[in-house]
Amino acid sequence: MRKRAKPSRIGRFHFDPLLIVLSTSLLLIGYVMVASSSLHLGVKMTGNCLYYPIRQSIHIGLGLFLGACVALTPIRAWEKLGQWLFIGGLLLLVIVLVPGLGIKVNGSTRWLSLGGLRIQVSEVVKYFAVIYMAGYVTRHQQSIRESAFGLIKPLILFSVASLLLLMEPDFGSAVVILIIAMGIMFLAGARLSQFIMLLSFVALLAVLLVYFEPYRMKRVTSFMNPWADPKDTGYQLVHALISFGRGEWSGVGLGSGIQKLFYLPEAHTDFLFSVIGEELGLLGVLTVIVLFSLLIWRTFEIGVAAEKAGERFSAFIAYGLGIWFGFQAFVNMGVNMGILPTKGLTLPLMSYGGGSMMIMCCAVALLFRVHTEVAEINASSPRGSVGMRIRNG
Repeated sequence: MRKRAKPSRIGRFHFDPLLIVLSTSLLLIGYVMVASSSLHLGVKMTGNCLYYPIRQSIHIGLGLFLGACVALTPIRAWEKLGQWLFIGGLLLLVIVLVPGLGIKVNGSTRWLSLGGLRIQVSEVVKYFAVIYMAGYVTRHQQSIRESAFGLIKPLILFSVASLLLLMEPDFGSAVVILIIAMGIMFLAGARLSQFIMLLSFVALLAVLLVYFEPYRMKRVTSFMNPWADPKDTGYQLVHALISFGRGEWSGVGLGSGIQKLFYLPEAHTDFLFSVIGEELGLLGVLTVIVLFSLLIWRTFEIGVAAEKAGERFSAFIAYGLGIWFGFQAFVNMGVNMGILPTKGLTLPLMSYGGGSMMIMCCAVALLFRVHTEVAEINASSPRGSVGMRIRNG
Protein backbone atom coordinates (compact mmCIF):
# COMPACT_ATOMS: atom_id res chain seq x y z
CA MET A 1 0.00 0.00 0.00
CA ARG A 2 1.36 3.43 -0.94
CA LYS A 3 2.50 5.51 2.00
CA ARG A 4 0.11 8.33 2.73
CA ALA A 5 1.62 11.81 2.79
CA LYS A 6 1.12 13.63 6.05
CA PRO A 7 -0.54 17.03 5.85
CA SER A 8 1.93 19.92 5.94
CA ARG A 9 -0.80 22.55 5.99
CA ILE A 10 -3.92 22.68 8.10
CA GLY A 11 -7.12 23.98 6.57
CA ARG A 12 -8.29 25.33 9.91
CA PHE A 13 -7.20 25.02 13.49
CA HIS A 14 -9.35 22.51 15.38
CA PHE A 15 -9.79 23.72 18.94
CA ASP A 16 -10.45 21.21 21.69
CA PRO A 17 -12.93 22.90 24.07
CA LEU A 18 -12.25 20.56 26.99
CA LEU A 19 -8.47 20.93 26.66
CA ILE A 20 -8.84 24.72 26.53
CA VAL A 21 -11.05 24.80 29.63
CA LEU A 22 -8.74 22.50 31.62
CA SER A 23 -5.45 24.22 30.74
CA THR A 24 -6.92 27.71 31.16
CA SER A 25 -8.42 26.80 34.54
CA LEU A 26 -5.09 25.48 35.82
CA LEU A 27 -3.29 28.60 34.53
CA LEU A 28 -5.78 30.98 36.17
CA ILE A 29 -5.94 29.15 39.51
CA GLY A 30 -2.17 28.88 39.54
CA TYR A 31 -1.73 32.59 38.80
CA VAL A 32 -4.13 33.64 41.56
CA MET A 33 -2.43 31.36 44.09
CA VAL A 34 1.07 32.49 43.04
CA ALA A 35 -0.05 36.09 43.58
CA SER A 36 -1.55 35.21 46.98
CA SER A 37 1.57 33.36 48.12
CA SER A 38 4.15 35.91 46.94
CA LEU A 39 2.85 39.41 47.81
CA HIS A 40 4.75 39.52 51.11
CA LEU A 41 7.85 38.07 49.48
CA GLY A 42 7.83 40.80 46.83
CA VAL A 43 7.76 43.46 49.56
CA LYS A 44 10.71 41.86 51.34
CA MET A 45 12.83 41.26 48.24
CA THR A 46 12.11 44.35 46.12
CA GLY A 47 9.74 46.63 48.03
CA ASN A 48 7.01 45.93 45.45
CA CYS A 49 4.22 43.56 46.47
CA LEU A 50 3.31 42.95 42.81
CA TYR A 51 6.83 41.94 41.77
CA TYR A 52 6.12 38.21 41.46
CA PRO A 53 2.57 38.49 40.03
CA ILE A 54 3.83 40.86 37.32
CA ARG A 55 6.72 38.56 36.44
CA GLN A 56 4.42 35.53 36.38
CA SER A 57 2.06 37.34 34.00
CA ILE A 58 5.07 37.97 31.75
CA HIS A 59 6.01 34.29 31.96
CA ILE A 60 2.47 33.28 30.97
CA GLY A 61 2.41 35.83 28.14
CA LEU A 62 5.71 34.55 26.74
CA GLY A 63 4.50 30.98 27.22
CA LEU A 64 1.34 31.69 25.22
CA PHE A 65 3.38 33.33 22.45
CA LEU A 66 5.81 30.41 22.24
CA GLY A 67 2.87 28.02 22.48
CA ALA A 68 1.24 29.70 19.47
CA CYS A 69 4.48 29.18 17.52
CA VAL A 70 4.54 25.51 18.53
CA ALA A 71 0.87 25.04 17.62
CA LEU A 72 1.56 26.41 14.12
CA THR A 73 4.54 24.10 13.55
CA PRO A 74 3.69 20.86 11.66
CA ILE A 75 4.23 17.61 13.55
CA ARG A 76 6.45 16.46 10.67
CA ALA A 77 8.96 19.19 11.58
CA TRP A 78 9.19 17.96 15.19
CA GLU A 79 9.63 14.39 13.95
CA LYS A 80 12.57 15.38 11.72
CA LEU A 81 14.24 17.48 14.42
CA GLY A 82 13.68 15.14 17.38
CA GLN A 83 17.20 13.66 17.59
CA TRP A 84 18.90 17.02 17.12
CA LEU A 85 16.69 18.68 19.72
CA PHE A 86 17.61 16.09 22.32
CA ILE A 87 21.33 16.45 21.53
CA GLY A 88 20.84 20.22 21.87
CA GLY A 89 19.26 19.58 25.27
CA LEU A 90 22.34 17.60 26.34
CA LEU A 91 24.54 20.53 25.28
CA LEU A 92 22.41 22.85 27.42
CA LEU A 93 22.92 20.52 30.38
CA VAL A 94 26.67 20.76 29.83
CA ILE A 95 26.58 24.56 29.44
CA VAL A 96 24.65 25.06 32.68
CA LEU A 97 27.45 23.28 34.57
CA VAL A 98 30.14 25.62 33.20
CA PRO A 99 31.26 27.99 36.00
CA GLY A 100 30.01 31.50 35.36
CA LEU A 101 27.26 30.44 32.95
CA GLY A 102 24.92 28.46 35.17
CA ILE A 103 23.00 30.22 37.95
CA LYS A 104 23.22 28.63 41.39
CA VAL A 105 20.15 28.78 43.64
CA ASN A 106 19.79 26.94 46.97
CA GLY A 107 22.87 24.85 46.27
CA SER A 108 21.78 23.66 42.80
CA THR A 109 23.02 24.93 39.42
CA ARG A 110 19.98 24.40 37.19
CA TRP A 111 19.32 27.72 35.48
CA LEU A 112 20.57 29.81 32.56
CA SER A 113 19.80 33.51 32.28
CA LEU A 114 18.38 34.61 28.91
CA GLY A 115 17.26 38.21 28.57
CA GLY A 116 16.73 38.55 32.30
CA LEU A 117 14.66 35.35 32.49
CA ARG A 118 15.87 32.28 34.32
CA ILE A 119 15.39 29.18 32.19
CA GLN A 120 15.52 25.85 34.00
CA VAL A 121 17.34 23.66 31.52
CA SER A 122 15.82 20.41 32.83
CA GLU A 123 12.35 21.59 31.73
CA VAL A 124 13.60 22.08 28.17
CA VAL A 125 15.20 18.62 28.24
CA LYS A 126 11.91 17.01 29.35
CA TYR A 127 10.13 18.59 26.37
CA PHE A 128 12.83 17.40 23.95
CA ALA A 129 12.82 13.95 25.59
CA VAL A 130 9.15 13.43 24.71
CA ILE A 131 9.77 14.35 21.06
CA TYR A 132 12.91 12.23 20.76
CA MET A 133 11.34 9.13 22.33
CA ALA A 134 8.20 9.44 20.23
CA GLY A 135 10.38 9.45 17.12
CA TYR A 136 12.52 6.56 18.33
CA VAL A 137 9.65 4.19 19.11
CA THR A 138 7.97 5.13 15.81
CA ARG A 139 11.10 4.15 13.86
CA HIS A 140 12.06 1.10 15.97
CA GLN A 141 8.76 -0.28 17.23
CA GLN A 142 9.53 -3.80 15.99
CA SER A 143 12.96 -3.78 17.65
CA ILE A 144 11.46 -2.62 20.96
CA ARG A 145 8.94 -5.45 20.90
CA GLU A 146 11.44 -8.19 20.03
CA SER A 147 14.85 -7.18 21.35
CA ALA A 148 16.25 -6.14 24.72
CA PHE A 149 18.79 -4.00 22.85
CA GLY A 150 15.90 -2.03 21.38
CA LEU A 151 15.00 -0.99 24.93
CA ILE A 152 18.54 -0.26 26.08
CA LYS A 153 19.72 1.72 23.04
CA PRO A 154 17.78 4.98 23.66
CA LEU A 155 18.51 4.79 27.38
CA ILE A 156 22.21 5.38 26.67
CA LEU A 157 21.45 9.01 25.75
CA PHE A 158 18.99 9.26 28.63
CA SER A 159 21.66 7.95 31.01
CA VAL A 160 24.00 10.72 29.87
CA ALA A 161 21.22 13.29 30.45
CA SER A 162 20.48 11.81 33.88
CA LEU A 163 24.15 11.92 34.86
CA LEU A 164 24.35 15.60 33.87
CA LEU A 165 21.17 16.32 35.83
CA LEU A 166 22.58 14.56 38.90
CA MET A 167 25.64 16.79 38.67
CA GLU A 168 23.48 19.94 39.09
CA PRO A 169 22.09 18.19 41.27
CA ASP A 170 18.51 17.55 40.08
CA PHE A 171 17.50 14.01 41.03
CA GLY A 172 13.79 14.69 40.49
CA SER A 173 14.15 15.74 36.83
CA ALA A 174 16.43 12.77 36.15
CA VAL A 175 13.69 10.46 37.40
CA VAL A 176 11.06 12.28 35.30
CA ILE A 177 12.91 11.89 31.98
CA LEU A 178 13.57 8.20 32.69
CA ILE A 179 9.89 7.67 33.50
CA ILE A 180 8.94 9.42 30.24
CA ALA A 181 11.31 7.19 28.25
CA MET A 182 10.24 3.93 29.87
CA GLY A 183 6.55 4.85 29.80
CA ILE A 184 6.62 5.54 26.05
CA MET A 185 8.53 2.30 25.37
CA PHE A 186 6.03 0.32 27.43
CA LEU A 187 3.12 1.81 25.46
CA ALA A 188 5.02 1.04 22.24
CA GLY A 189 4.80 -2.66 23.07
CA ALA A 190 7.95 -3.54 25.02
CA ARG A 191 7.87 -7.06 26.45
CA LEU A 192 6.56 -7.01 30.00
CA SER A 193 9.36 -9.25 31.33
CA GLN A 194 12.10 -7.07 29.81
CA PHE A 195 10.34 -3.94 30.95
CA ILE A 196 10.06 -5.21 34.54
CA MET A 197 13.77 -6.08 34.54
CA LEU A 198 14.66 -2.62 33.23
CA LEU A 199 12.37 -0.92 35.74
CA SER A 200 13.87 -2.98 38.57
CA PHE A 201 17.38 -1.97 37.51
CA VAL A 202 16.45 1.73 37.42
CA ALA A 203 14.74 1.43 40.82
CA LEU A 204 17.82 -0.25 42.29
CA LEU A 205 20.04 2.49 40.85
CA ALA A 206 17.77 5.15 42.38
CA VAL A 207 17.96 3.46 45.79
CA LEU A 208 21.77 3.39 45.58
CA LEU A 209 21.90 7.06 44.60
CA VAL A 210 19.80 7.90 47.65
CA TYR A 211 21.75 5.63 49.99
CA PHE A 212 25.21 6.94 49.07
CA GLU A 213 24.26 10.64 49.03
CA PRO A 214 23.82 12.00 52.58
CA TYR A 215 21.49 14.89 51.71
CA ARG A 216 19.15 12.59 49.73
CA MET A 217 19.18 10.07 52.58
CA LYS A 218 18.26 12.88 54.97
CA ARG A 219 15.27 13.79 52.81
CA VAL A 220 13.99 10.21 52.79
CA THR A 221 14.36 9.73 56.55
CA SER A 222 12.85 13.14 57.34
CA PHE A 223 9.90 12.39 55.05
CA MET A 224 9.19 9.20 56.99
CA ASN A 225 9.07 11.07 60.31
CA PRO A 226 9.22 14.87 59.81
CA TRP A 227 8.23 15.57 63.42
CA ALA A 228 11.45 13.98 64.67
CA ASP A 229 13.35 17.11 63.59
CA PRO A 230 10.72 19.78 62.83
CA LYS A 231 13.20 22.69 62.87
CA ASP A 232 15.72 21.23 60.42
CA THR A 233 15.31 18.21 58.12
CA GLY A 234 11.54 17.97 58.60
CA TYR A 235 10.88 21.72 58.48
CA GLN A 236 9.38 21.94 54.97
CA LEU A 237 7.08 18.95 55.34
CA VAL A 238 5.93 19.93 58.83
CA HIS A 239 4.77 23.35 57.65
CA ALA A 240 3.22 21.86 54.50
CA LEU A 241 1.17 19.47 56.67
CA ILE A 242 0.18 22.33 58.98
CA SER A 243 -1.09 24.17 55.89
CA PHE A 244 -3.36 21.28 54.92
CA GLY A 245 -4.53 20.88 58.51
CA ARG A 246 -5.50 24.55 58.80
CA GLY A 247 -7.40 24.47 55.52
CA GLU A 248 -9.96 21.84 56.63
CA TRP A 249 -12.96 21.68 54.26
CA SER A 250 -13.17 25.11 52.63
CA GLY A 251 -9.92 26.81 53.64
CA VAL A 252 -9.13 29.92 55.66
CA GLY A 253 -9.90 32.15 52.68
CA LEU A 254 -7.95 33.42 49.68
CA GLY A 255 -5.03 35.54 50.88
CA SER A 256 -5.57 34.65 54.55
CA GLY A 257 -3.01 31.85 54.80
CA ILE A 258 -0.32 32.10 57.46
CA GLN A 259 2.15 29.36 56.54
CA LYS A 260 3.19 31.18 53.34
CA LEU A 261 4.41 34.13 55.48
CA PHE A 262 8.05 33.01 55.69
CA TYR A 263 7.15 29.72 57.41
CA LEU A 264 6.68 27.51 54.34
CA PRO A 265 9.78 27.64 52.08
CA GLU A 266 9.20 28.08 48.32
CA ALA A 267 5.48 28.64 48.87
CA HIS A 268 5.00 30.16 45.40
CA THR A 269 6.95 27.42 43.58
CA ASP A 270 7.40 23.84 44.85
CA PHE A 271 4.91 24.13 47.74
CA LEU A 272 2.12 26.06 46.00
CA PHE A 273 -0.19 23.07 46.48
CA SER A 274 0.12 23.47 50.26
CA VAL A 275 -0.97 27.10 50.00
CA ILE A 276 -3.99 25.93 48.00
CA GLY A 277 -4.74 23.44 50.77
CA GLU A 278 -4.60 26.12 53.46
CA GLU A 279 -6.49 28.90 51.69
CA LEU A 280 -8.99 26.89 49.62
CA GLY A 281 -9.23 23.78 51.77
CA LEU A 282 -10.15 20.27 50.69
CA LEU A 283 -12.50 21.66 48.03
CA GLY A 284 -9.66 23.56 46.39
CA VAL A 285 -7.32 20.59 46.58
CA LEU A 286 -9.89 18.25 45.03
CA THR A 287 -10.64 20.79 42.30
CA VAL A 288 -6.97 20.89 41.27
CA ILE A 289 -6.68 17.09 41.40
CA VAL A 290 -9.80 16.68 39.24
CA LEU A 291 -8.51 19.25 36.71
CA PHE A 292 -5.19 17.42 36.38
CA SER A 293 -6.93 14.04 36.17
CA LEU A 294 -9.17 15.27 33.34
CA LEU A 295 -6.19 16.88 31.57
CA ILE A 296 -4.24 13.61 31.65
CA TRP A 297 -7.30 11.62 30.55
CA ARG A 298 -7.88 14.02 27.63
CA THR A 299 -4.20 13.82 26.66
CA PHE A 300 -4.39 10.04 26.38
CA GLU A 301 -7.69 10.30 24.50
CA ILE A 302 -5.96 12.48 21.90
CA GLY A 303 -3.16 9.91 21.73
CA VAL A 304 -5.63 7.08 21.11
CA ALA A 305 -7.35 9.11 18.38
CA ALA A 306 -3.97 9.76 16.73
CA GLU A 307 -3.10 6.05 16.82
CA LYS A 308 -6.45 5.14 15.28
CA ALA A 309 -5.76 7.65 12.51
CA GLY A 310 -2.45 5.92 11.78
CA GLU A 311 -0.34 8.77 13.21
CA ARG A 312 1.97 6.80 15.49
CA PHE A 313 4.47 9.61 16.10
CA SER A 314 1.67 12.00 17.09
CA ALA A 315 0.15 9.31 19.31
CA PHE A 316 3.41 8.76 21.22
CA ILE A 317 3.87 12.53 21.55
CA ALA A 318 0.47 12.69 23.29
CA TYR A 319 1.23 9.64 25.46
CA GLY A 320 4.60 11.10 26.46
CA LEU A 321 3.05 14.43 27.41
CA GLY A 322 0.39 12.63 29.44
CA ILE A 323 3.05 10.65 31.32
CA TRP A 324 5.02 13.84 31.95
CA PHE A 325 2.04 15.89 33.19
CA GLY A 326 0.71 13.06 35.30
CA PHE A 327 3.95 11.95 36.93
CA GLN A 328 5.24 15.45 37.70
CA ALA A 329 1.89 16.60 39.12
CA PHE A 330 1.65 13.42 41.21
CA VAL A 331 5.18 13.87 42.60
CA ASN A 332 4.61 17.55 43.43
CA MET A 333 1.31 16.83 45.19
CA GLY A 334 2.78 13.77 46.91
CA VAL A 335 5.70 15.82 48.25
CA ASN A 336 3.35 18.52 49.53
CA MET A 337 1.14 15.98 51.30
CA GLY A 338 4.00 13.95 52.76
CA ILE A 339 3.43 10.90 50.57
CA LEU A 340 6.81 11.24 48.82
CA PRO A 341 10.26 12.58 49.81
CA THR A 342 10.95 16.25 49.03
CA LYS A 343 11.82 16.86 45.37
CA GLY A 344 12.24 20.16 43.55
CA LEU A 345 9.54 19.62 40.91
CA THR A 346 7.03 22.33 40.07
CA LEU A 347 3.28 21.88 39.71
CA PRO A 348 2.68 21.97 35.93
CA LEU A 349 0.97 25.14 34.60
CA MET A 350 0.60 26.50 38.14
CA SER A 351 3.87 27.08 40.01
CA TYR A 352 5.90 30.27 39.67
CA GLY A 353 8.81 30.08 37.23
CA GLY A 354 9.69 31.39 33.79
CA GLY A 355 11.24 28.30 32.23
CA SER A 356 8.71 25.89 33.68
CA MET A 357 5.70 27.99 32.67
CA MET A 358 6.90 28.63 29.12
CA ILE A 359 7.81 24.98 28.48
CA MET A 360 4.50 23.73 29.90
CA CYS A 361 2.61 26.14 27.63
CA CYS A 362 4.62 24.79 24.69
CA ALA A 363 3.82 21.21 25.74
CA VAL A 364 0.08 21.91 25.84
CA ALA A 365 0.36 23.71 22.48
CA LEU A 366 2.06 20.63 20.99
CA LEU A 367 -0.89 18.59 22.21
CA PHE A 368 -3.23 21.05 20.47
CA ARG A 369 -1.23 20.55 17.27
CA VAL A 370 -1.58 16.76 17.52
CA HIS A 371 -5.33 17.14 18.02
CA THR A 372 -5.62 19.54 15.07
CA GLU A 373 -3.75 17.32 12.61
CA VAL A 374 -5.67 14.21 13.66
CA ALA A 375 -8.99 16.08 13.38
CA GLU A 376 -7.96 17.35 9.92
CA ILE A 377 -7.06 13.82 8.77
CA ASN A 378 -10.35 12.42 10.03
CA ALA A 379 -12.30 15.28 8.44
CA SER A 380 -10.65 14.80 5.05
CA SER A 381 -10.73 10.98 5.01
CA PRO A 382 -13.62 9.01 3.48
CA ARG A 383 -15.59 7.05 6.04
CA GLY A 384 -13.88 3.80 6.87
CA SER A 385 -10.51 4.70 5.36
CA VAL A 386 -8.94 5.32 8.78
CA GLY A 387 -9.77 1.81 9.90
CA MET A 388 -8.40 0.47 6.58
CA ARG A 389 -5.11 2.32 7.19
CA ILE A 390 -4.79 0.76 10.65
CA ARG A 391 -5.47 -2.75 9.38
CA ASN A 392 -2.87 -2.33 6.64
CA GLY A 393 -0.40 -0.83 9.13
